[in-house]
Amino acid sequence: MTWQRPDGRPPDRLRPISFEKDFTRFAAASVLTRCGDTQILCNVTIQPGVPKFLAESGQGWLTAEYRMLPGATPVRGARELMKLSGRTQEIQRLIGRSLRAALDLKALGERTIIVDADALQADAGTRTTSITGGFVALVMAIEKLLQQGELERSPIRHQIAAVSVGLLENEAFLDLNYTEDVAATVDFNIVMNENLEAIEIQGTAEEESFSRSQLNSILDVAEKGIGELLAAQRQVLGSAGALLP
Repeated sequence: MTWQRPDGRPPDRLRPISFEKDFTRFAAASVLTRCGDTQILCNVTIQPGVPKFLAESGQGWLTAEYRMLPGATPVRGARELMKLSGRTQEIQRLIGRSLRAALDLKALGERTIIVDADALQADAGTRTTSITGGFVALVMAIEKLLQQGELERSPIRHQIAAVSVGLLENEAFLDLNYTEDVAATVDFNIVMNENLEAIEIQGTAEEESFSRSQLNSILDVAEKGIGELLAAQRQVLGSAGALLP
C-alpha cells in the first residue's frame, strides 16, 4: 500500500513556500515564511558586543530564540516564559547552529545577531521553516550593515536551507505536514548549504528501524527539496542575493 498524501502532492514535492519581507517595522530584518499551513515569523536584531567567552576575540556571534505561540495549534499551548521545554531549547539551538554555519564570524566583528523565530501557525516543519526563513532575514540584515558602512565585507559564506523527510509505507516523503509527521515511522530534519553539503542531519526511527538504502532515499529526496528552497531564497532576496556564494 502506498501512502496517499492529504494534499495530493507527489512524494518528492515541497509544500508551497513564500517569504514576506519587512513584515514588522523595527527589526533589522523581518520575514514571514509560509510553508503550507506553517507560518514562521523571523525577526533579526543586531547588537554590539559578544558573549563573555568571545570577549576581545574580534569574533562575532549568532544565537536564536524559538517559541510556539499559544494559538499556533488546534489546542492552545501554554506560553513558555521563564522555563523553556526541552523541545523548545533543542529547536532554538538547531536554528542557531544552522545559521552560524552561514557566517564567517571573524568578518562579523564583535557584534551579536539574534534571530527570533516565532511559530504563528504550526502544521509541522516549524524548525526547518525557521531555518530557511531565518536565513533570508539574516541576509537582509547583513545587507543593511554593509549599506550603512558597518561592515567592510560580507560575512555570508554559505547559503543555508532545511527540510523534513519521513518514511511512510517504507517510502521517502518530502516536507511532511502534521498528519504525515504523526504517521511517519522514521522522521528526519536535514540542513544543507548551497553545495548540498550537510550541516546537520537529525534522524529518528519513531516505530521501526531504517535501512542504509532507505537512508540514501531520504537524503536524495532532501537534496531535491533543499535545492528548490535555495532557489526560492535567491529569488526573493533580489539585490541582496549578490551576497550569496
